[in-house]
Amino acid sequence: MSNLLSRHFLSMAYNNAWSNHRLLKACAQLTQADFTAHRTSFFPSIKATLNHNLTVDWFYIDALEREQNNQPPHPQIMSFFEPEEPFDTCADLQREQRIVDHKLIDYCANLADTTLERQVTLLRPRAKQQETRARLLGHVFQHQIHHRGQVHSMLAGTSVEPPQLDEFFCDIDASLRAADLAEMGLSEAAVWG
Repeated sequence: MSNLLSRHFLSMAYNNAWSNHRLLKACAQLTQADFTAHRTSFFPSIKATLNHNLTVDWFYIDALEREQNNQPPHPQIMSFFEPEEPFDTCADLQREQRIVDHKLIDYCANLADTTLERQVTLLRPRAKQQETRARLLGHVFQHQIHHRGQVHSMLAGTSVEPPQLDEFFCDIDASLRAADLAEMGLSEAAVWG
């Protein structure tokens, strides 16, 4: 099968969107006080962690899209991180994360294995960084997984039960994700077709 690795990245993009959907749906059940409460983790609250995931996605996906469209790096790209927590409510984060997740799906849907070694330029505050598409996408997915795990753990200290986030890839779990995919406007056929 050709384009096996690029197809895997597309599967990861769908998984990323589904996991964010599930996690943010659970977080939406929190009171605003619980959403913003100080907790022990890398970032001091669920709100701060989810904002971090979103703003970092903006940064990387902007770079990926610019490379794909042969556009130069955005000179003000670091302004994506200011303010550090651009959204105060879970509803706003859900809306914005859904938009960026669909951008990542669209990006990955247009990949081919023969283009995964193309260089993507990232403008950091102190340096310009070059990474291949493959390495950068691997990092994007790992970054999301890492911080979603932190939110998942912080949710365990609230009255909201943390959702299962590991029922995506196996065929036997299709019925366990069907309602979420329908809420997202997706289906098994769309994801795995």
